[in-house]
Amino acid sequence: MLIKPLLDENELLRKVTMGNEHAFKILYDHYRRLVYPRAFYLLKSESLAEEVLQEVMLKLWQTAGKLKADTNLAAYLTTLTRNRSFTLLKRKALEAKTDLELGKGWTEQDNGTEEGILLADTKKLLAKGIALLPPQQKLVYELCHLEGMKYEEAAEKMNLSVETVRGYMKLALRFLRAYLKTHTDVVALLVIFKLF
Repeated sequence: MLIKPLLDENELLRKVTMGNEHAFKILYDHYRRLVYPRAFYLLKSESLAEEVLQEVMLKLWQTAGKLKADTNLAAYLTTLTRNRSFTLLKRKALEAKTDLELGKGWTEQDNGTEEGILLADTKKLLAKGIALLPPQQKLVYELCHLEGMKYEEAAEKMNLSVETVRGYMKLALRFLRAYLKTHTDVVALLVIFKLF
């Protein structure tokens, strides 16, 4: 899909560098029509395409000040989208291979008590990870994931844009997954998936 650049794109990028959320929203709304369809075409998954969209736009928010004035933003975002999509495809292939390996010789047994203890320990570990989050990420995680608020509701409560709330949630989840992976073993990871 061919997306024409915005007339005042360089000015919008300059404003984004200064933290202007309105300028970012204009860029986000304009270029989501490029990023999401491309990610969906590559990944064949709405949720994964949405994940790529959020990550690409978060990257734009973080790198807007580093882009040169003559940067072709559409090409830049297309490259980010392709690279992130391929990374996700590789991860999914690795997960499928791992699931297959773990599934060999797996027998279903009733380990209710053991699983209950493991789940309780994992919840404690998750609580420690949540406590380590930066304040804004922690609040977004608690509002959206623990209290069940929608991003729009959390954004209104925190006086932030929905895109910012999504970005904070993405960063919080990424940190928590990494934290749990480094503080637990494979069996516990299987139980953790029940929490996410």
